[in-house]
Amino acid sequence: MVKIRFSSALSNVTKARETTLELGDTTVKAVLDKLVEDLGPDFERRILDKGEVRRFVNLYVNGEDIRHLSGLDSPVKDADEISILPAVSGG
Repeated sequence: MVKIRFSSALSNVTKARETTLELGDTTVKAVLDKLVEDLGPDFERRILDKGEVRRFVNLYVNGEDIRHLSGLDSPVKDADEISILPAVSGG
């Protein structure tokens, strides 16, 4: 079971700070596809742009930035934890 943690910036879309998915061994892309299916187009717009992770969204698998792994093709195994953290700006 993969645990997905969301930043509070996404709570109005996700309605929760974390969730779990039972996908077996898979990829970050498959996890995001399932989340989009479950959470809808607003979640997709916040996280993805033309199928790629938005520039200001940080995704981590077990604390490791996917940009330093294999991006959306980064492997995800049972018991892994994914964190989705959109950058929050203000002024």
